[in-house]
Amino acid sequence: MRTETPVAVRLADYTPYPFSIDEVRLEFRLNPAATQVRATLKVTPAGNGPMRLDGEALTLKSIRLAAEGAALAPLAEADYSVDEHGLTLTAPPSGPFTLETTVEISPEKNTALSGLYMSGGRFCTQCEAIGFRRITFYPDRPDVMSSFRVRIEAEKAANPYLLSNGTPGEAGDLPDGWHFAEWDDPHKKPAYLFALCAGEYDVLRDTFTTASGAHVDLGIYVDKGEAGRAAWAMDSLKRSMRWDEEAYGREYDLGVFNIVAVRDFNFGAMENKGLNIFNSAYVLADEATATDADFEAIESIVAHEYFHNWTGNRITCRDWFQLCLKEGLTVFRDQNFSADMRSRPVQRIKDVIRLRARQFAEDAGPLAHSVRPDNYAAIDNLYTATVYEKGSELIGMLRRQIGSQDFRKGMDLYFNRHDGQAVTIEDFYACFEAATGQDFSQFRRWYAQAGTPEITVEENWDEANTTLTVKLSQFTRPTNGQPVKKPVPVPLLSALLDGKGGHVAATDRAAEPFLYVLDTETAEMVFHLPAGSGRPLVSLNRDFSAPVRLTRALNRDERLALVRAETDPFNTWDGLQTLIKEEILTLADGSQKAPDLALVGAIGQAVRGAMNDPAFAALLTRLPDVGELFLEREPADPVALAAARRKLQAAIAAELSPEITETLAEPSPAPYNPGAEQASIRALRSAFILLLGGRGDAAETLHDLYRNAPNMTEQLSALRALTLSTGPGREEALADFEAQWKQNPLVMDKWFSVQAALGTADDVRRLIAHPDFDLRNPNRVRSVVAAFAMQNLAAFHAPDGSGYAAVEETILAADKANPALGARLITAFEQWRLLEPKAGAQAQACLKRLIAAGLSPNAMDIAHRALEGDAKG
Repeated sequence: MRTETPVAVRLADYTPYPFSIDEVRLEFRLNPAATQVRATLKVTPAGNGPMRLDGEALTLKSIRLAAEGAALAPLAEADYSVDEHGLTLTAPPSGPFTLETTVEISPEKNTALSGLYMSGGRFCTQCEAIGFRRITFYPDRPDVMSSFRVRIEAEKAANPYLLSNGTPGEAGDLPDGWHFAEWDDPHKKPAYLFALCAGEYDVLRDTFTTASGAHVDLGIYVDKGEAGRAAWAMDSLKRSMRWDEEAYGREYDLGVFNIVAVRDFNFGAMENKGLNIFNSAYVLADEATATDADFEAIESIVAHEYFHNWTGNRITCRDWFQLCLKEGLTVFRDQNFSADMRSRPVQRIKDVIRLRARQFAEDAGPLAHSVRPDNYAAIDNLYTATVYEKGSELIGMLRRQIGSQDFRKGMDLYFNRHDGQAVTIEDFYACFEAATGQDFSQFRRWYAQAGTPEITVEENWDEANTTLTVKLSQFTRPTNGQPVKKPVPVPLLSALLDGKGGHVAATDRAAEPFLYVLDTETAEMVFHLPAGSGRPLVSLNRDFSAPVRLTRALNRDERLALVRAETDPFNTWDGLQTLIKEEILTLADGSQKAPDLALVGAIGQAVRGAMNDPAFAALLTRLPDVGELFLEREPADPVALAAARRKLQAAIAAELSPEITETLAEPSPAPYNPGAEQASIRALRSAFILLLGGRGDAAETLHDLYRNAPNMTEQLSALRALTLSTGPGREEALADFEAQWKQNPLVMDKWFSVQAALGTADDVRRLIAHPDFDLRNPNRVRSVVAAFAMQNLAAFHAPDGSGYAAVEETILAADKANPALGARLITAFEQWRLLEPKAGAQAQACLKRLIAAGLSPNAMDIAHRALEGDAKG
């Protein structure tokens, strides 16, 4: 196996493709072992020189060419060459011409799940980012856009449904039990948006009428017998379509929209034009088999992929360096959709939890990169939290700075100006400059600089003059290749609080929140208050208005006072989180033996005060994950942090014992509805069940809750809580769950994941040896290896190296079969430099062993960057 790090691709080297592909005609004759693909390209040269077409794992059967007006004829061998990465026409015609190639591929041998492959006996494609080159020879880059016409032929009995992008055309039977279907996509698109699915499915059908009265046929294609479990996905799709019309004025533009669910998929879903392909985990759901979190994820991901129709498909990326343009913008859109469907404050908190857990960690480690990097070694490794989550935060900051009306003006201009084009970040911001008259060149530094800005806050109260001065400074730590950072605009939504649940007015400010943009290294906010005023409390970065870290020299009592005074739901939650983080760190380093009762009481008081908003109350009980605490103190000791976290969890459970007992004594809402109101109630019930898991005397109660759970949300919460214990109830519940759900792969993924995320290295070895563990299925591998390595950090980063040893061979095996999956698993090592010395040394040694054993180029890129990088720059 090749072990070299891939050669870097640089943004500065971008040049347009020297040929226009005006039309593509694809003809597939599907066979699991040997599929024939004929591609006919209508080409217009835009320059001189050879024509390079990408291609991998293709067997060329024929190649013909015709200059304009001539008939196709075989191309002489001297006029082209083929290598392992593509095909080159050495001297193509100077005028328009037609190129026809026929290749053979083997979908059943394609374990990388990129290109055309088999899943559950059915044909499926995944072409983003560079999978189309595994289907036929083509310029596999996003700025080459063409209209696609597709003909699919296959055995009818095995493949009654033949699906592709666009609008269905002619279909019919062929000799020998075969049949065909043709599809025509009138919208020009890059090859990464091509899709094909063929096989036998159950279909859930529905219709949608657009705002202008156009009729759209909707279909969700799933495993036989599963159509009923796609109802929530269909409902989410229709709500997404209506929301995009109302929020952005964007109607759907074809008469057909299909979703296909597949079991073997590297990602959550893919936005192919008119034919979205989904991991079945994000389509199939009912109360017996799916949790509220599953329903919420389905709602969000269905919306995300649908919203790509305009922000990604109709307008796409000029090159893969602009990935943040389509993904960051679309994440922003799906987050706001979810906020409108549910609770905006709760949604904001959940978004920030994900950002801090994934993206802040990325920014603080050797894999740090800017939102729009200037180079990459493997494009698949660019699908990161920085591109998605931080990219979304930048769009949110833009809207906050210019206001919702000007933001809508800029978006309307973007859609009108660039429809049908492949564009850049500069093109996007030029629309907002035109709409507002503002210059966003400094704002675009956010896209070019890696790292999380740190904002230091100093306050000075002049009692004699009733003047409060707030000094702000920003600093971003060096990252690899960027030792010096420039100041970026940081929009801080702020308010002065009176400590009684209200706001304070200054002489030049009303008693309401205001936006202050820190765009220099240091600045001051000065507030002159009326004579005789007391010192107000300062609320900063309300609603997490900027993705930064705030440092304030406040003691515990001052922080508690600020939490009690807050009028912003996010800052109420975040203030408690800050206190909780400090408490866990203090318990972990041994300077404090027991949790502080005043803090535990404050948490209890906050939860009790929020019981009328159960989802928010549930979030107030949340303790930061061990990985989040890595950023707070270095070196990090995951074992000590996990033990301290459990100690505080037990104290909070004791404090809230009456509320837990009373809440869980009530029946769960029935009949079950996955909507926000019921899900909020179950969120609090689940949070209380998990708190019980931290107590040593609750095993019997938890077992009763497990046995009597009326839905998967509460059954899984009870199983998770029982898994934390060591009594006989734990093994009994795990065995019962397996027996109950062993025929349902998606539910069994949960069974594997609970044990890996909460168990030991020995548990993980046992799970890997389980007959149902399948290296070929990314969901199953992630449910064990990723759950263990990315959630169970105390066990994974054990000082004796046992955690690494438990999964090392599986990571290698997964990487050989599926490089995209292997690379993603190795990102679990990105924070190894922050570990205490023993664990850090073991992690470093494991990375070296993985490299020496031979990795795919994708995984080698991650491993080398993790090993050789320096978290401090």
